[in-house]
Amino acid sequence: MFMRSARTEKKPVYPSSWQSLSQGESIKAELERACGPLTERLFGYHMVRLGILSSDVALDSCRIKHIVNVTELPHHSTNLRGMSRELPLQQNSVDAFFLAAELDFAQDPHQILREVDRAITANGHVVIAGFNPFSLAGLMKYMPINRGNLLHQGRFFTCARIKDWLQLLGFEIIQHEHVMYSSLFSNNRFLSGSRLQSLCKTYFPAFASMYILVARKREIPLSTIKQKWHVNKPNFAPASASMRSKN
Repeated sequence: MFMRSARTEKKPVYPSSWQSLSQGESIKAELERACGPLTERLFGYHMVRLGILSSDVALDSCRIKHIVNVTELPHHSTNLRGMSRELPLQQNSVDAFFLAAELDFAQDPHQILREVDRAITANGHVVIAGFNPFSLAGLMKYMPINRGNLLHQGRFFTCARIKDWLQLLGFEIIQHEHVMYSSLFSNNRFLSGSRLQSLCKTYFPAFASMYILVARKREIPLSTIKQKWHVNKPNFAPASASMRSKN
């Protein structure tokens, strides 16, 4: 099966906000609703939201209160300017990362995950939201529909592929959620919580427009192995006692 390279020579156009995407506000609202229970279980001191799209997603239920927004371009929510592929962060200094469609609009998603792996602490968490190529939105991406929509610039990596990348870096996938059932390319109003959405989530979860992965960085502690010393003990064979005969 042909698999396109993760790195592309042409850099995708990065959206300046969720409003740059059709149904962008609905996508952001659904991510906030779905990520609330997920981020509520995260613990630590420092969390980083990578990219403009991630920075605009409110994580009000997150227990980590010190949240830093890292964006390449200046934005109203920017706390730190820097590129996702070259994070201005120290090694093992961040307890959790949040990436909303950051890999979909990246030129080299592998490098971004390598930087996340470098900066995250042992047992730290990463939450990744991405667009599903096996959805109606994934099919619409290759059709000449609403060509001005920046979703056409998205890479749409499969969830299984993102899982493979994370596991190669030593992450354990602990949760997988499906979000939204919509073409995303039309300007029709998205009805959250409708009966159609509930039926699709129950019977066709794999065809959701977006997925959310939660992974934990696993560090195996090194333990010394004590060398066993073998002492060669002499083997004495029991000898029978001799009997003296009396004359």
